[in-house]
Amino acid sequence: MEINADFVAPCGLYCGVCAIYLASRDDNLKFKERLVSLYKGEMGKGVLPGSENLTVEDIRCRGCLSDELFLHCTNCEIRKCTKGRGYAGCHECDDFPCNFIENFPMTVGKKVILRAIPRWREVGTEKWVEEEEARYTCPQCGNKLFRGAARCNRCKTELDVD
Repeated sequence: MEINADFVAPCGLYCGVCAIYLASRDDNLKFKERLVSLYKGEMGKGVLPGSENLTVEDIRCRGCLSDELFLHCTNCEIRKCTKGRGYAGCHECDDFPCNFIENFPMTVGKKVILRAIPRWREVGTEKWVEEEEARYTCPQCGNKLFRGAARCNRCKTELDVD
């Protein structure tokens, strides 16, 4: 399997299954509008600075380690920390889980990080990426899912992948 290094986010939130990335990649206007609404709503209130001014044009990203980051990823303390310590990710850090993880502003993201980092440590990057790709595939129809999806957007199967 060829791994896109830009998708291997240091925190363990694999970018290949990120809703922002997928909406941007597919230039899916309807999906982008839903994401703007989500970030401006309960998820963003007081938690993610800048969310109140978010527009459809802001829903773009090519991965955490790319040159084109989503608004909230540009200020990620976890990214700054791992880079400053010379780590590829939190899986290399003895301080995991640290305050950056404990105070992560998105519930689903924190849950995934706490699941993903120990697994990444255990199996290494290539196997971990393969598992993340497989995890976010609908078991009924094979449709690619995004992190946080509660239902497959193709066959409507209810999911609990996070």
